[in-house]
Parts: sequence; structure tokens; C-alpha cells
Amino acid sequence: MRGLWRRSPQVQAPLLDSADLVVESLSMEITPEQIARVATSMGVSADELARFAANGKKLVYAAGEYLFHQSAPRRFFGIVLRGKINLQRGLAGRNVTIACLTEGAMIGETLFVDELAHSVSGLALEETEVWAIDKEAIEQFRIEKPEVFYRMVARAARRLSLRLRETTEMLMRSGLERAPVTGFRLEHDSLGEREVSNAHYYGIQTLRAVENFPFSGIRLSHFQHLVNAFAQIKKAAAEANAELGALDPDIATAIGHACDRLLAGERHEDFVVDMVQGGAGTSSNMNANEVIANLALEILGREKGDYAFCHPNDHVNCSQSTNDVYPTAVKLAVVSATHETVSALGALRKALQAKAAEFADVIKMGRTENQDAVPMTLGQEFNAYATMLHDGIRRLERVAEDLLVVNMGATAIGTGLNSPRGYAELCTAKLAQISGHPVALALDLVEATQDAADFAMMSSALKVTAIQLSKVCNDLRWASSGPRCGLNEINLPPLQPGSSIMPGKVNPVLPEVVNQICYQIIGSDTTVALAAEASEFELNMAEPIIAHNLLGSLMLLKNAAVVLATRCIDGITANRERCADYVKSSIGIVTALNPVLGYERSATIAKEALTSGRGVYELVLERGWLSQAQLDDLLRPEKMANPLSPDTEP
Repeated sequence: MRGLWRRSPQVQAPLLDSADLVVESLSMEITPEQIARVATSMGVSADELARFAANGKKLVYAAGEYLFHQSAPRRFFGIVLRGKINLQRGLAGRNVTIACLTEGAMIGETLFVDELAHSVSGLALEETEVWAIDKEAIEQFRIEKPEVFYRMVARAARRLSLRLRETTEMLMRSGLERAPVTGFRLEHDSLGEREVSNAHYYGIQTLRAVENFPFSGIRLSHFQHLVNAFAQIKKAAAEANAELGALDPDIATAIGHACDRLLAGERHEDFVVDMVQGGAGTSSNMNANEVIANLALEILGREKGDYAFCHPNDHVNCSQSTNDVYPTAVKLAVVSATHETVSALGALRKALQAKAAEFADVIKMGRTENQDAVPMTLGQEFNAYATMLHDGIRRLERVAEDLLVVNMGATAIGTGLNSPRGYAELCTAKLAQISGHPVALALDLVEATQDAADFAMMSSALKVTAIQLSKVCNDLRWASSGPRCGLNEINLPPLQPGSSIMPGKVNPVLPEVVNQICYQIIGSDTTVALAAEASEFELNMAEPIIAHNLLGSLMLLKNAAVVLATRCIDGITANRERCADYVKSSIGIVTALNPVLGYERSATIAKEALTSGRGVYELVLERGWLSQAQLDDLLRPEKMANPLSPDTEP
């Protein structure tokens, strides 16, 4: 085999015989070795696989871009040509890595067996190329080459069975590796002593916080990006302190390794403090300090709670305060979550743009204040929705940049008390390196420690995006209303029965739920605004509720965008005849006669048409104000929908 021969993405090519295959030397996408390796895995010959794969195309994904989202319908089977893809599961703020796919791996084999939605998300860890064969091409191959196709199905089923076995074994190992409850250790703080189970890596202050704040049931561990942000900050601080002579290098190294374990996904379950808490985030910071200290003690060969060798405050929290650590952690978490949300909104925008192109020739009646206005195309309507989403994405990205200005090194109130000279600058530089975000140190640390304006701006951007998205959903519900006694201009995909008493009723459940999600995000903005205003003197005590609402809103908006795009927008169809009938029968088309007849005569026609039930066209001809040819030209729907287009000039 000499390479993979690809078709134009715009043309549905027939399945090719090997004699028809032509090597494109400048764009050879897959090597003979890759073809042979994948063919063996799929139970077919290299020639058979080449015939199948010739109907695909190369897709390129930037680092950090999602190939697909959990719960979205499967679109293609793919072969990884280059790069790394992280398969992860979790929609509620925390992801669990299932596998990492590299060159030569197959993705989406389940499409050979069924059309169930993705059970995981696929995230490109670096620039990644995938050779993708969409499900339409797979179905065509099934029809034309059934004997080859069903061999591939059998092998896909076998691979899925092996994956299930591996997953089961992984779960069993996970259960066996859980720390047994071997007893309790005695810890103390300024309020006294408490027993803490040896199964836990957190300590006495976390235990008190769990008891004091039993409110939302949403723990720190619910938001993976927040836990990772704490780990990145503590590692950066340890490295900076060691370099400046403020921390023993061996302890700093152990702290760094402990943070690496958190960043690898370990012990997130020990971040148990409720997101809603008093103390301006102190309990969250101490939860991180205690878990990292006990992980570091384990690395040093010591027992949990043996804090003389690595102390949560003296070592893990060295040169720090909750008042610089917590807001910085929240900012990093929000920036990471925003990236995911923007990716999902981008997918929704593309879905709307695709519908705009599909409906470009569908003439319909525009409406203002729920009354007939003038004609337009359904494509113009959907393109406007896509533009709204673009504005929302741009706004979120711009505001997220401002969150990368942090106050690390401010310590308690911004003066840098208890930190060595140069620590703020060095710690911030280390944090930028470790986190991968272009973090910058605030110019005025006193101001940055007390001012929550950046959080309020992010919340406001989320609110505006939610307002725009909710408006789109309002229109989808109205346009699909009926089917007999409503507008019925579009059809939404039927997803579930709509009534326990009315047979056959199907409701627009996804636009409805996205409306409600948007209401939640809009309401959360009020909470964030009040919390940002609650800053008094040198500190804002209400940052925990800000974090809770921002991260929750980002999670909701991300999931809403994914589900709305894949389960609703992609499946919308237009009722072309219904749209055209509305235009023909509308009085609103009289607006096009204003430049010729004048407003007064046009209004007279409109009034008579409304009272008599006769058409505008008929009445104008009857009065002899215009010829039939003139009317036909002025009232052409495509001309009224695109009056400035050169193609619609007389």
C-alpha cells in the first residue's frame, strides 16, 4: 500500500476499486504501516481498508479543541494520524480520564454497532489530525461491500468487549487500591483536638469546615479545574520559596510531587469542603494545604498527620494567604472552564451556520412585536442567531483574559507580609509556567486583593450570552409551535412523548430546558454582582459564592450548548410551503409598495386587505395603481428579502 487517497470533502465519491486509487503524493495522509496496522485490528485486508477509508477526509484539531462532546450523537469513525486525544467522562464540572489515544488509534468504532451518543468527550491535547469517515459513507459501504462491512462489525464488537473487560478490571483495581480504614489519628488546631480517619488525606480544619458548611452538597471536588488550580498554585509557591531560601528544598520537592499527583487526578475525592462557605475561602485553602501536606508526607515516607516534616501552614502555605491563593485559584479555574464553554458555544454556532446555509432559499415572513413585518429568508434568521453566539464567544474570551491578572504574593491584604523579597514576581512566573496560562502579576496588590470587578465582568458576560441564547430558544419554540394550530414554520426533532394525558403531543423540550438554564445563569449574575459589591476595606468575604456561581454557570452553559446543537439544531427541518404561504397571504408585503405608492395609499390598501380578507396584490391591480408586471417585480419575495442584493435588481 502506498498511502491514503482522499476525496474532495464537498463531493460524495463512489467507493473505489484498488485500480482506481491514485496517490496524492503532496497530501498523503496515512502511511502504509498505519493502514496495515489498522487493517489487522479491524479484521480486513489493507486493500479493503483503503477502499473504505478512501471515502473519508482529514480533520485537524488545535490543542485544547474538542473532537466531540459527551452525550453528542456519533458522527464519524476515525483513525488518529497524529497527535493525542484525551477521552474523558463527566459533564458536571469534573472529568475522569478514560484513555489517551495516539497515532494509529481508532476512534468511534461503536458507530459500526449502534448510533448511541458518545459516552465520553474527546479533547485534543496537542494539534491532532484524524482521518474521518462519516456515518453516511459507512452506510454506503455497508450497502456496497456487505461482506467486508460485517467483518469490521464483528471485530468492532470484539474490541468493545475487550474495552469493557479492561474497564471492569480498572474499576476492580481502583476498589482494591482504596485506602482501608485502619484507624484514626489525632490532630489539633487552635480550637482543640479532633480524631481524623487515616483513610483521609485532609485534616482537622477540613473536618471542621465539613461540619460547619453543610449547604449545597456541591464539594470542591465537583469542579476539577478548581482542584487543579490549587495544585498549580501550591507547586508554584513551593518552587519559588525553595529558590528564595524560604523553604527546605526536600520539602518543596515533596510538595511539588504531591501537586503533580493531584494534577494527574489523584485524591480529588479528599476535597470535601462545600463550595458555599464562610471565611472568604479559608476552608478551601486549608483543604488543599492539608491534602497536599499528607501526600507530601507519604512521599517522604512519613505517616499522615506527622506535620513536623511537612506542615499544612508552615510549609504548604509558606509565603501565602487564603487572600491571594483563593482568588487566584478561582480565576484559573474560571479561565479553564471558559475555554471548554467557548468550545461548546463554537459547536453550537457552527450548527446554526449550517442551518443558515441550508435554509438560505426558504422565504418566510419576518415579524416585529409578534406581528407580520416584511419577508426574509429562514437562513437570514438562523444566521442572525449564529452571529449572536459569535458575539457571546468573543465577549467571554475577552473577559477571561482579564482574569489572568492575579495577586499572588499579596498575602493577607496586598502588602506581601511574611513573603521574601521577589516572591510575588517569581511565584507568578512559576505559576504561568506550570498552568500554561499567561498569568501576570497585578500592578497594585492591595487593590487586586479587595476588588472583585473582574469576576463581576465575567458574570455579566455570561448573563448577556445567556440572554442571547434564551432569545434563540424563544424563537425556536414559537417557530415550531403547532403542528396544526401554531406557526409550524420549522420542525424540531421529536425527542420524547410530551404529555401523560394527551396522546401524540411532542414538546420542544430542549429549547425549554435551555431557556431555564439561561434563567439560572441570569439569576446567578445578580448573586455575583451583590457578592462583588460586598467587599469591605481590604478583602471581599463573599468570593466563595462568586466561585460557586461562575463555575456552575459555565458548566450549565457548556452542557446546554452541546445538547442544543447536537440534539436539536442539527435536526431542524423547514416547512417550506408553510413559510411561503405566510408570505403570500401577508399584508406586510405592502411595505414594499411605499416607495412607489406612498405611505398613505399603501396604508389604505393594508387596511382594506385586513377588513375584507382580500390580497394586497388583488387590490392594487383593481385600483389600477400599478401594472401586473410592476407588482410582480416589486413583490418578488426574494427581492423583498434581499433588497440590496445585485441579483434582485430589476
